[in-house]
Amino acid sequence: MLWLIGALAALAPADDSPAATLAETIALYNAGDYDKCIESCAAAIEDGDFSETWRVLKIEAELAVGKYEDAETTLVAALERFSTSIRLRWIGRDVYRYRGQPEKAKQAVAEIEELVARESWRYRDVANVVTLGRFFLDRGADAKQVLTQVYGKIKKDYPQLPEAFLASGQLALDKHDFGMAAEAYQQAAKLDPQNPDVHFGLARAYAASDSEKAQAALEAALERNPRHIPSLLLVVDEHVDAERYDEAGKVLDQILEINSQHPLAWAYRAVLAHLAADDEREQQCRAKALADWAENPEVDYTIGRKLSQKYRFAEGAAYQRKSLAFDADYLPAKAQLCQDLLRLGEELEGWKLADEVFDADNYDVVAHNLTTLRDRLTKFHTLEAHGFAVRMEQREAKIYGDRVLELLRLAKQHLCQRYEVELQEPIYVEIFPRQQDFAIRTFGLPGGAGFLGVCFGRVITMNSPASQGDSPSNWEAVLWHEFCHVVTLTKTNNKMPRWLSEGISVYEEGQRNPAWGQSMNPRYREMILDGELTPVSQLSGAFLTPKSALHLQFAYFESALVVEYLVDKYGLDMLKRVLVDLSVGMPINDSLQRYVGSLELLDEEFESFAKSRAEALAPEADFTSPELPPGAERDAIAEFLSEHPDNLAALSLQAQRLIDAEQWEQAKKPLTRLLELYPEDASSDGPRAMLAAVHRQLEETEDEKSVLNQMAAFDADAVTVRLRLLELCAAAKEWDAMIEHAEAALAVNPLIPAPHRYLAEAAEQTGDNQRALAGLAALLEMDPFDPAEARFRVARLLVRKGDLPSARRQVLQALEEAPRYREAQKLLLEIVEVEEKPDAEEPAENMPDQRDEAKPDNPQKTDSPPKPKAASNAPPATPESTDAPRKETPATDSPAPADPPADPPAAPASPPSPSKSKSP
Repeated sequence: MLWLIGALAALAPADDSPAATLAETIALYNAGDYDKCIESCAAAIEDGDFSETWRVLKIEAELAVGKYEDAETTLVAALERFSTSIRLRWIGRDVYRYRGQPEKAKQAVAEIEELVARESWRYRDVANVVTLGRFFLDRGADAKQVLTQVYGKIKKDYPQLPEAFLASGQLALDKHDFGMAAEAYQQAAKLDPQNPDVHFGLARAYAASDSEKAQAALEAALERNPRHIPSLLLVVDEHVDAERYDEAGKVLDQILEINSQHPLAWAYRAVLAHLAADDEREQQCRAKALADWAENPEVDYTIGRKLSQKYRFAEGAAYQRKSLAFDADYLPAKAQLCQDLLRLGEELEGWKLADEVFDADNYDVVAHNLTTLRDRLTKFHTLEAHGFAVRMEQREAKIYGDRVLELLRLAKQHLCQRYEVELQEPIYVEIFPRQQDFAIRTFGLPGGAGFLGVCFGRVITMNSPASQGDSPSNWEAVLWHEFCHVVTLTKTNNKMPRWLSEGISVYEEGQRNPAWGQSMNPRYREMILDGELTPVSQLSGAFLTPKSALHLQFAYFESALVVEYLVDKYGLDMLKRVLVDLSVGMPINDSLQRYVGSLELLDEEFESFAKSRAEALAPEADFTSPELPPGAERDAIAEFLSEHPDNLAALSLQAQRLIDAEQWEQAKKPLTRLLELYPEDASSDGPRAMLAAVHRQLEETEDEKSVLNQMAAFDADAVTVRLRLLELCAAAKEWDAMIEHAEAALAVNPLIPAPHRYLAEAAEQTGDNQRALAGLAALLEMDPFDPAEARFRVARLLVRKGDLPSARRQVLQALEEAPRYREAQKLLLEIVEVEEKPDAEEPAENMPDQRDEAKPDNPQKTDSPPKPKAASNAPPATPESTDAPRKETPATDSPAPADPPADPPAAPASPPSPSKSKSP
C-alpha cells in the first residue's frame, strides 16, 4: 500500500457539481428524509447530470432504508456511466454484500487497486482521496500513516472541508483513541454543523469520559435527523445498559420502520431475546440480521459485545468466535474476544490474541495498552493457596501477600456457605500498584479513577494502596466486596443486574464489619428526603449516567439499603431464591414480583423504609445551613445559636473558632453537643476529630484515646487515627490493643513501616511469635533504619520456634550489617553451641530470652517512634505514614532490599478484630 499512498503526494481538489440542488438534496439526506433524497437524485440523474455524487448519494439513501435491490440497480447503471469510479466501487462493496454477492464485493475492491495503480492521477480530489484512505485501511495499511499522510494532507491543504476531519474521527474511534476522535469531530462540527454523523461521532468520542457532553452530542444528532439510525442504535445501547428493555424495544421498532432489514437492529433484538432467555427468538433475530449479508461479522460481534457488557463473558466470547468464523481477520471481534478471555481467566489464549491484534494494527490503543501491561505482569509474583491465584508486585507480595490470601480464605469460607455456592477454582486476583495498569487490565484504557476494584466472575482486579496516594481505602473491605461478587455472579451464572450485585456486596461488607460498607449520612439523608431515590424497579439506571460522583456513591448506598430491606422483611432465603431465578434467565423484576407481590408496592414500601431511616438520623438536630455571613466571628455565631441551639453547622463553626483561638476548654461544649445530637457522625474532620485534638492539647490522654477509639470504630479507613492510637498504647504498654490497632492500620495501608513495627513489638511482648515474625519480615522489605536490629529480633524469634538454621542465617546477616553487634554475636555463639551438641537437641525454650536485655552496642540508631506533633483538627499521622510509595512509581521500579531475609517463616496474619460501632 505504500506506493499508493506515495502516489497521492500532489493532490488537487476537483469541482464536483456545485449546483444548489445537490446541496439541498444532501440536506434532505442529513435530515433523514431519505425517500425525497432518492427522488431528487433520480430526477437529477434522469436529467443527465454528469456528477457521480448524485449516484453515490442515491445509493447511500437506498442503503439507509434497506432498498438493497434498488441500490444495486443504481450502482450498475452508474458504473456504466462512470467506469473508472472508485467511490462507486467502494460503496458498491456494501451493496453487493447486502445483496448476498460476496464475490462481486471482493471484485469491486480488487478493481479499486487496479485502477489506482494504473491511473492514480484520476483520484486527486478530496472525495476520492478520503475513499482511498478507507480502502488502504481495509487492505491493512498502517493506520497512523493513513492518518498523517492521507487525511492529514487534506486537512492541511483544505482546512475548510469537513471530509478529512470526519474520516480522521472515525479512524480514531475505531482505534479507541477517543481524545483524537473528539478533536477531529469538533473541527468537523464547525465546518458541517448540520451533519448528524458529526454529532454522533462526538457522542461516541465523549462517552468514555464525559457523559453530559456525550448526551448533548447525541441529542444534537437526533435533533438534526430523528431517523439517524447510528444515533438511534446508540440510544438502544444505553437502554440495554440501564436494563430498560421495553424502551430499547420501542426504539428498535422505530429503526425497523426506517429499514426493516437493518442487521444491527436485528442483532440488538437478538441481545434482548438472549437476556430474556428466549433461545428460539434469539436465533430467529440473528437469522434476520444475517438474511441479506450472510457472513456479516459485525452482527455476531455486536451481539457478543453487548452480552460481555452485561458480564456474560462466556456467552459473549462464543459470539466473537462466530464472528471470526465469518472473517478471521475482523479485528474488533478478535480484540473483544481477547478481553473476554482475559476476564474469564483464560490468559494463554487471551494474551496470544492481544499480540495478534497489536501485530495487525499497532495503532489500536487497547491492544497497545494490553501488550504493554502483559510485559509488566511478567514481573509480578503469584501466590497460590486455598483455591486462589493472587498476582502482585513482588515487593508488595512479600509485605502483605499472606494477608491477602488469609482474607480470601475467610471470605470464601463465610460467603460460599452463606449463599450456598461452590466455586470453580482457581479464582484469580490481580493487585496493581499503578492505577493506570489497573484501568488498562480492567477497561482496556486509562481512566476509571473512581474504581477501587472490579470483579468479572472468576477474575478480580484491584488497586493496591500504593496507587491511591496518601489516603488509601481499606483494601480488606474492597477485597471482601469484590469476592462477594465472585459468589453472587457464580450463583447467577453472571445473570444479575448491577444494582443487586453491588447492593449485596456493600451489604455484606457491613455484615462483616460495621465500619465497612456505607451508612446513612447527612448528604444521603437530604437526597432521600428531597425525593432523589431511584425506584427499585429502575435502580440499574442509577449507575449508568450519575449526575456526579456523589450520585454514584448514593446508588451503591441505595442498592445496599434495598438488600437490607429485602433481607429484613423477607429473609436471606428469599434473596437466595431470587439469585436462583436469575441464574436461569428470569428478569429481576419478574423474580422480585414473585416474592413481594407487586413492584409498585415494593417501590412504595422501600421508599417509606428509606425515608424512615433518613428521618431517624439525628432526629433532634437542625441540618439547615445557618444564615451567617462568610467569615462570621464568634459573637455572630453565638447569637445565631441562641435562637438555633441545635444547628449542626453553626455548632461546628463555633467549635472551630474556639480551637483557632486555642480556647480548648470552651471548645468542648459545642463539640459535646454536636455528638449528643449526632452520635453517628463518622466524618474524618468532624466533632470527634476536633475533640481528640482538644484532649491532646490539654494532655488528657485517656479522653483522647476514648474519642479516637470511637472514630476508629466508625471509619475503617482512618489509618492516621490508628497510628495515633498505636503511639498512645505503646506508651502505656497496652500490647493487645496495639495488636488490634496495628492490624486495622495494615488493612488500610500495609506499605508504611509504623504498623508493622508496632505489631512486631506487641507480638513479641505477648509471645505471639508468628505475628511478630510477620511484622519484622515486612519491615525488612521496607529498608528499616536499623536492619541489623530487625534481623537480630527475627533470629531470636526463630530460636524460640526451634528453627536454628534459619536463625543462624538471620543473625549472620545482622552481623554483616553491624559486625560489632554484641548481642548478635552472643546469640550466634549460643546457636552454634546447640547445633554442635552431638547427643541431644536443646529445646528452643531453654535458649536465653534476650527480649529485655539492653540495646545492642552498635553504632546504628533505632527507629523509635517520634515525639507527637502539636494537635490540629484531626489526629496527625506519624512520620512513617509518609513512607508509602508514590502513586507515579512503576511497580517494577519499587526498590528491593539489598539483603532480603533468608527463609522468613511469616505465616498469614490474623484478621483485625471487628470494631464496635452502631449498625448501619
